[in-house]
Amino acid sequence: MDVERTELPGIGVRFEFETKRHVRLGIVAHREGRRDFIIYDPDDPDSMLDCIVFSADESAAIGELLGGARIVEKLNRLHHEIDNLVSRQLKVDATSPYAERPLGDTRARTRTGASIVAIVRADGVETGPAPSAILHVGDRLVTIGTQEAVDEVDRILRGSA
Repeated sequence: MDVERTELPGIGVRFEFETKRHVRLGIVAHREGRRDFIIYDPDDPDSMLDCIVFSADESAAIGELLGGARIVEKLNRLHHEIDNLVSRQLKVDATSPYAERPLGDTRARTRTGASIVAIVRADGVETGPAPSAILHVGDRLVTIGTQEAVDEVDRILRGSA
């Protein structure tokens, strides 16, 4: 899908695309976090039929719903393509030596070969977390790898490895 990106100086960025059913949609991402979801008039692509304004929290929740489904879809495809691949959500609990520390401190990938592809939190999903991402009590780490590698990441998070 082609997404057109237009910088809006002083405002943010507008993204526009057309669905397979030829419905033109747009999202204006304001610098302060608000998102305007625009549905364009099919007879006049410069006119909008409707604009739905989402707060930063609302747009994050929608992104989580859409993005979370996409992660699950990709993981399901990987399961069918690669033998012996598992995925599990591993919880960071209060007794974890890595609670309130950066993800990189776990050295999970280096130590196990498993990958942490997302952090699921009460306020959203962080996909492709950077090593600097701070792990909080209650976070769930979406981890993929062999069964042995994922089990080892679980032991690392619990402080028993």
